[in-house]
Amino acid sequence: MATLRIIRRRILAVQNTAKITQAMRMISAARLKRAQNNIESARPYALKMAEILGNLAEAVGENYTHPLIEKRKETKGITIITIASDRGLCGSFNNNLFRFVLNYAQNELLKNNPDLDIKHIAVGKRTVQFFKRQKIEVIKGFSNFFSNFDFESAKEIVNIAKNLFINKETDKVIIAFNEFKNVLIQRPKLIQRLPIESREQKEIKSNKNLDYIFEPEKDKILNDLLPKHIDIQFWRTLLESFAAEQAARMMAMENATNNANDLIKHLELVYNKARQASITK
Repeated sequence: MATLRIIRRRILAVQNTAKITQAMRMISAARLKRAQNNIESARPYALKMAEILGNLAEAVGENYTHPLIEKRKETKGITIITIASDRGLCGSFNNNLFRFVLNYAQNELLKNNPDLDIKHIAVGKRTVQFFKRQKIEVIKGFSNFFSNFDFESAKEIVNIAKNLFINKETDKVIIAFNEFKNVLIQRPKLIQRLPIESREQKEIKSNKNLDYIFEPEKDKILNDLLPKHIDIQFWRTLLESFAAEQAARMMAMENATNNANDLIKHLELVYNKARQASITK
């Protein structure tokens, strides 16, 4: 009877766990829906901003200069902004990104340039904890960032990167994050945001041959648009990462619920066999 009692308790414990994981899956599904809506809302504005910027850059010509598009002759320092999650229970979402960033820093950046100064900005509690465990210095960490993040908090991170680049404390700013493909696929990705590359301007250039009337001058408009462009693109990156996190957590909790249900079936079978054996005995 002691064995039956133990099995019964274990079945109840696993059933309670299944209820918790099922509830967490439903919460993540609701958050994912909101995150997808936010991406769809931000995307038209970001794409239009990029299109106008591309057309302006073409209209102004190659003689135009701006601190955010200044290319350094030599790359002595790089700043990597790593965006992960505040919480766990999202499968390999965080670990895949961290391995990706370390591999990029060690096997690509430092291998080609051992004296390269790599600065890290950590976004997300798990990111801050990871760099601390690895004893990697972080110039700025943002724990619990996604608990209530908004556009102003995103601009705070961007302004740090801008100041480092404009003051020539770093020569490139790269963002590492998980790109949201769909519910099943979230891929680690690197994007260079500073300096703004001419290749990026060509990609975002409009296919239409538009004739703009500029008021005020082209240079002044471009001077105003470039910082906003960086802010908007970084905001999109944060929304992508948050949506990818919710999708990863939803799938992880769904798998956990399915595993718990399978374990319950197995334990119920063991319980029935043990009960029949005790009755026979």
